[in-house]
Amino acid sequence: MATRTREKAIAREEFADNRPRALARYIRISSRKVGAVIDLIRGKKVDAALAILAGTVRSSVLPVEKLLKSAIANAENNLNLDREDLYIAEIYASQGPTLKRFSPRAKGSASRILKRTSHITVILDQVKR
Repeated sequence: MATRTREKAIAREEFADNRPRALARYIRISSRKVGAVIDLIRGKKVDAALAILAGTVRSSVLPVEKLLKSAIANAENNLNLDREDLYIAEIYASQGPTLKRFSPRAKGSASRILKRTSHITVILDQVKR
């Protein structure tokens, strides 16, 4: 049974994305609420994005800011990139698993509460000069 594992590994290396990235999974905030914050900083330089996050009062700012700082650290330490040249190439929040809970209601019944989670991804890139 030939699976061409060597050829597949070479092809994976060729098309691998070498941009610095950071990923936060299972964040206990709805991806819709996170999306309102990440729309503010998409496409901005990293220092401008951190300034925007510092002035924004939303609960989802803290995980996004922490994730952005992690992506910046990955770029500086792992790929030896200069911080002044970095901008947010891609940032998105996808829906994670939903925790289902129940709240008591009248006459012995219960209603379902959906506690949503999200996965946030930040991909940085260098400004082309």
